[in-house]
Amino acid sequence: MKTVQTLTKMKQAGEKIACLTCYDFSFARLLADAGVDVLLVGDSVDMVAAGKTSTLGAAMEQMVYHTACVARGSGSALLVADMPFGSYEADNKDAFGNARRLIGDGGAHMVKVEGAAAADCVEFLSARGILVCGHLGLTPQHLHRLGGYKTQARGEAAAGQLLQDARRLQECGAAMLVVECVPPPAAAAVAETLTIPVIGIGAGAGCDGQILVLHDALGLYPGPSPAFAVNFMQRNNSIRGAVNDYVTSVKTGAFPPAG
Repeated sequence: MKTVQTLTKMKQAGEKIACLTCYDFSFARLLADAGVDVLLVGDSVDMVAAGKTSTLGAAMEQMVYHTACVARGSGSALLVADMPFGSYEADNKDAFGNARRLIGDGGAHMVKVEGAAAADCVEFLSARGILVCGHLGLTPQHLHRLGGYKTQARGEAAAGQLLQDARRLQECGAAMLVVECVPPPAAAAVAETLTIPVIGIGAGAGCDGQILVLHDALGLYPGPSPAFAVNFMQRNNSIRGAVNDYVTSVKTGAFPPAG
């Protein structure tokens, strides 16, 4: 069973952590058997499965359902579930109740919240025994405030703020951190500074691990995919082969390419 302690030891040993989003039992079993370390039930399910244009409409019932489906097939992988928009921002007691649902009813091992403003929520949940993953950089739940899906933490001041926010989340008890769409040097500085695992998506090779939306990694999503995504089906003749290729590429440092 992969635990936070397992991932921390991997970080310390310089072993890359392979993560993918997942939304159902069958893919969970396939991904776990392929050696994916972390499965994230992302609120991106509202886009790739429901056809919506953002993650903002994902509901708690939806997230609990998909998390429970994935939990039944997740094997030894660490299972993380997104706290959907509106489920944790206003009241820490409500956040605890929603996190409890994802863990108790859904079977998640950890929940994920977005943004630096979630630091107090991270502290509240962590103090009550709930493992929390932070998420900085491009945070899709803040899409409208950010002005779209744009690279964040550009420039020295913004990179410094990213590092400060990452430190704050770790101090508040975050057990893991995702950094999305930030310049590779800024992401690498965060990974080098923090003691918790830092997982990158569109953030370069300097992170402790990588994550992609499964439908991007397999070329399944009919909409536009981010520039940093690689369609691993293009060089494999099966889904299982593509997932194995992704895991191997992350572990060997071939994905994402340096530079």
